[in-house]
Amino acid sequence: MCLGIPGQVIELLEGYGNQLALVDVAGVQRKINIGLLDEGPLEPGTWVLIHMGFALERVDAAGAERAFGGLELMGQPREPFQP
Repeated sequence: MCLGIPGQVIELLEGYGNQLALVDVAGVQRKINIGLLDEGPLEPGTWVLIHMGFALERVDAAGAERAFGGLELMGQPREPFQP
């Protein structure tokens, strides 16, 4: 198991072999590689767990909240969760 940071897909980016998405990570937009996800295409609003710039798995809003809670336990302050 690795440390995954939850992010919510904003949009899929054209080009780049269809492997990049713009993702909101705690209020910051980042380009994330989605090429490791094998469960079909992503849609805006989908939550993913990110490690080292790669989306490793899809999660639901509850899974994202648990991940945020784990980060908080490690001392990472955060804003209240807003699914």
